[in-house]
Amino acid sequence: MASSIGLDPAPPGPADAPALRRRSLPLVGGGEAGRRAAVIPYRDGAAPLPGARATPPPRSVRISVTDRCDFACTYCRPSRHDGYADGRLMTPAWRTMFEALRDAGVRRVRLTGGEPLLHPDIVSIVACLASLGFDDLALTTNASQLARLAGPLRDAGLHRLNVSIDTLDPARFREVTRGGDLARVLEGLDAALAAGFSSIKLNTVVLRGVNDDEIERLALWAWERRMVPRFLEVMPIAEGARLVGEHLVTAAEMRARLAEHLLPEEAVNEPGLGPARYIRARHDPSLRVGFITGTSDTFCESCDRLRVSSTGVLRPCLATDDGVDASREARAGDRAAIRERLDEAWRLKPDGTVWKGCTEETASSVSIRAIGG
Repeated sequence: MASSIGLDPAPPGPADAPALRRRSLPLVGGGEAGRRAAVIPYRDGAAPLPGARATPPPRSVRISVTDRCDFACTYCRPSRHDGYADGRLMTPAWRTMFEALRDAGVRRVRLTGGEPLLHPDIVSIVACLASLGFDDLALTTNASQLARLAGPLRDAGLHRLNVSIDTLDPARFREVTRGGDLARVLEGLDAALAAGFSSIKLNTVVLRGVNDDEIERLALWAWERRMVPRFLEVMPIAEGARLVGEHLVTAAEMRARLAEHLLPEEAVNEPGLGPARYIRARHDPSLRVGFITGTSDTFCESCDRLRVSSTGVLRPCLATDDGVDASREARAGDRAAIRERLDEAWRLKPDGTVWKGCTEETASSVSIRAIGG
C-alpha cells in the first residue's frame, strides 16, 4: 500500500459557517469581472443579482443527520481526532425541518453523515420521512452498523441504499478507513440484500497506487450480487485536495480498464438521481456500472441539490462553506420561517455554467464530514 494516502496530520476543515450576508466566490478563470458576477446578496426580500443562479427551488436534499463517524477515511477526515460540531439538531427539530422541506417542494431525500446509522433515532427518522410522502428516500452508509439495522430501516420505509466500500482486502480496508472492519461491512451488505431494498449501490473512491488494482474485482463482485458498482474520482475537496495530484484516476481510465466487460455505448445519467453516469454490462445488460467525476469533469450545471448539515445549516454547494442557519427556526417548530431561510440559501447556489465545484479553491477547506458528502 502506498504510504502517502493522507495519514499525516492536517488541520481540520472549518466548522459550519453562520449565515453570511454577502460573499464573492472565486471562479475558474478568475478575474475581477468573474468575481463581481458571482457576488450574491441574500438580504431578506432581496432579488439575486444577474450572476446568481436562476433555477427552480431544490427538488433534492441531502441531510446530514450526524457528523459522527466510526471511520476516518483518508480522503474525508484528517484523523480520528478532528473534533465534532456542537449544536446538532434533535429529532423533534428534524421533523420540523423535514416538513418544511416537503412544503417547499422537495421530492427526493438522501440521509448522510458522518455515518447516519450512528444516530440513535435513525429508524424513527426514516419512518418520519416515509410518512411525509417523499417520492424517493435513500441513505448513504459505511455499513458498519447495517447488519442490525437493514431490516428495521427497510420496514420503516427506506427505499434505497448506497454503501461506501473502497476495497475487498481486509488489511487495505483497515488502512484506508483507519480502523474499519471489512467483515462487518460485508455482513451489513448481506443483511441489506436479504432486506429487499429496491436498489443497492456500492461507492468506491479510486486512488492510484492504493486500490485502483481492484476496479475489475469490485465490479464483478458487485454484479454477482446484483448490486450496482460505482467508481468515484477522488476530488480536491477537504482531505481529497492533498491526494488528487498523486492518486487521481479519471473516470475515462476506469472505464478503459473495464472495457472488456462493458457494452460500447454512451454513459447515461439516471434522471433526477445524481451525477453518476452508467454503462451496461456486456454479459448481462440488466447490470450496470456507474462513474462519478467531479475532478476531470464537473457537473455543477445540472446540480439541483441542497444540503442540510447536522447543525441545521442549509448549504447550497458542496464546495463552499456558504450557508444559512435554520436551526433556531427548526427548534422553534416554525416551518414557514425555515422556508424563508431555504429561499435565502438557494439564492447562494453558484451559477454552474461558470462555477466548477470541487475544483474551486474554496473546496479544499470544506469539512466533507460536516456537510454530508
